[in-house]
Amino acid sequence: MNKYDFEEEKIKETISKFNAKRVLLQMPQGLKPYAIHLVKSIEDYGSSAIISIDPCYGACDIAVNEAEDLNADLIVHFGHSKMVTQTKIPALYVETHSKIQVENSIIQAKNLLTEYKRIGLTTSIQHIDELDNAKSLLTKLGKTVVIGNAGQLSYPGQVIGCNYSNAKSIAGKVDAFLFIGGGLFHALGIALATFKPTIIIDPYDNRAYLITEEAKKILNQRFTSIQAAKNAKTLGILIGLKPGQKHLEQALEVKTLAEKFGKSAFLLAGRELNPDLLLDFPNIDAYINTACPRISLDTPRKFQKPILTVNEFMVVCGEYSWENLIKEGLFVS
Repeated sequence: MNKYDFEEEKIKETISKFNAKRVLLQMPQGLKPYAIHLVKSIEDYGSSAIISIDPCYGACDIAVNEAEDLNADLIVHFGHSKMVTQTKIPALYVETHSKIQVENSIIQAKNLLTEYKRIGLTTSIQHIDELDNAKSLLTKLGKTVVIGNAGQLSYPGQVIGCNYSNAKSIAGKVDAFLFIGGGLFHALGIALATFKPTIIIDPYDNRAYLITEEAKKILNQRFTSIQAAKNAKTLGILIGLKPGQKHLEQALEVKTLAEKFGKSAFLLAGRELNPDLLLDFPNIDAYINTACPRISLDTPRKFQKPILTVNEFMVVCGEYSWENLIKEGLFVS
């Protein structure tokens, strides 16, 4: 429990505020090992707690339906900043900031930064408290550090899986981006949104590495999927049913556009949009995804048919060009 701030006192205050007798705990994979401790803490306070074992993909994926089914009085959602502002059942977002320092990881990045003078600094919510410290350390290394704030997210410099507006707002002012955090997920989003060299500073593994080749691989996959979808006669328009991923009106607009260009188009809705579920529709040639864009970008090889983002479908229809898609970072927001 000493690696993250779970804001246990704030949880207890919120339980008291709503007089919550039953609490549903929801968290992404990496935080679930801490769930048992949190249940014990809540039970000591006099309420019961249930742990959701379903996957949790982001702030958009809040377990409202599950909480209703379980007659929960409160949802406590860990690991993300607030996105869904209105829910039938009260929801507390616990950002779960990491307590890990970044100094050693930045030292590991020193050699990778040699050819870059102006650095855009970004991170996920877990390491947002370390941004100022990281900026100070990089400045001492002779770098000009820029932290973007487009006003769409909770903090300057923050990125989430579907929104890189803070990075895009400063892309023209920097030579490269540094992302503080573990794994490829967010950093690949930065690379695709800005088309700038992106370096990961991983405080968990205490290492730093450039992801240029990984980003090129994703671009090649996207180009291949778009080209394949141009020959599709029948399209499936995917609608996400998770609270922050439901874009029905956009799906209807895409269906109208597809039919205008001579395609047959069908609407398909679901909470989990995974490859196995789509195997039940062999007559569909390609899919347009109006839910989370990362479903299309991160798992193309798992799907047997092309699965495009809405902006990628605009390339198929001739509304956008492939060059515009790259230049304007339209793979993600």
